[in-house]
Amino acid sequence: MGRRLFHPILAIVFGAALATHAMEIPSKDRAVILVTVDGLPAWLWRDPTLVMPNLRRLAKEGAVAENMTVSNPSITWINHTTLATGATPRRHGVLFNGLLVRRGPTLPPIIEPWRDKAELVRVPTIYDAAFRAGLKTAQVDWVAILNSGTISHEFLEIPKSDGPIERELIAAGIVTADEVSGFTKGKNIVWRDWVWTQAGRHIIETHKPNLLLFHLLGTDAANHQFGPGSTASFSAYAYTDRFIGDLLASVDRAGLRDRTTVIVTTDHGFKRVTKVICPNIALRQAGLVRVEGGKIASCEACAIAQGGMAFVYVTDPARRSELLPRLRSICAGLPGVANVIEGTEGPGLGMPTPEENQAMGDLVLFAKAGHAFKDDSGGEAVVAESKNYLGTHGYPASDPELDGVLIAWGHGIRPGARLDRIANLDVAPTIAALLGVALPDAEGRVLRELLGD
Repeated sequence: MGRRLFHPILAIVFGAALATHAMEIPSKDRAVILVTVDGLPAWLWRDPTLVMPNLRRLAKEGAVAENMTVSNPSITWINHTTLATGATPRRHGVLFNGLLVRRGPTLPPIIEPWRDKAELVRVPTIYDAAFRAGLKTAQVDWVAILNSGTISHEFLEIPKSDGPIERELIAAGIVTADEVSGFTKGKNIVWRDWVWTQAGRHIIETHKPNLLLFHLLGTDAANHQFGPGSTASFSAYAYTDRFIGDLLASVDRAGLRDRTTVIVTTDHGFKRVTKVICPNIALRQAGLVRVEGGKIASCEACAIAQGGMAFVYVTDPARRSELLPRLRSICAGLPGVANVIEGTEGPGLGMPTPEENQAMGDLVLFAKAGHAFKDDSGGEAVVAESKNYLGTHGYPASDPELDGVLIAWGHGIRPGARLDRIANLDVAPTIAALLGVALPDAEGRVLRELLGD
């Protein structure tokens, strides 16, 4: 498969990057690599036994924001889109890991993940701005980005057999055509993370993009199944750190070290789970949901789980005022539910109202600590012990366990700079400043405290 998973210790050691004013190098010669370690909580990053030597070196030599407030809902696609736009979900429009599709007054909505970026994202992204400024853009396993038209080089979460980067990797002997065509069939997430890393290394070394968005999934999978702080969780972070080291080696091999900025951050933190709540079972017991073959066949209302949060929908908008009081009473009385708000209150949490975005729930449920929502609609137990699902996110972004961190290193970064708290809204404007491009629709600010003079 070409490059080996575990290579010898690199002979080249990255020294401390000198802070250099971004304008000293023309925009066309600058590079920014944004890496997201999926589900890296600030509370876990502060554990000295977390083995991430490459990331800790970047933090020591570069700049750090110790706490990063994420967006509601605190799940993957929403927060990756905020990182790429500098806009709240109320403005960028992404509320699920995909597009919510309403199917009529008696059918539950469904989530369709593989819809075009234009159907999902309502504001310009940093890669749109960079591409339109004449810069080369790239992405590996980014989200809400399909058929964007503004990515020069890409390797998707589910790669295309006839994609240019896929063909180059096959020609180089890194993967086979069969492995690409069957990328998700029986392939474990560890192997897929490795392939995505090889794609990122190839893009850096061969195409030298000005902007690379890079995302892996192994840490998220380990935390969901085994819980944050477990042995599996710690191992997944250590493994991902090795991949970050591989990317850094490729930056050096490509001769880009002196003009590259590396930003490593996350999409959300993680909380431990011991119990699951199934609102659709309660709605079925109340006569509002009908189940056939283990699935909801028809309903007046239903819930869609997002980990520590769930959205409840009245499927016929004409019956919203009739059903909302009853639904609120049912959901507020469920064990493990900490709070219930109406969708009209979404703007206070950076989310839209149902009138602004049909994907917004008519009600929003928040789980108590140790609890998470599930979409199950069969059985009789509304609350049950959690099995093989011991960690999640989706809780209010104000929860400290949902905080992330941000580490910046390299060209244009002030070594030793430290900030206590930022917002993930600030990432895209800061990348825009580093690349010398405009992102006028961003709601965040440029983190000038982290930038060199």
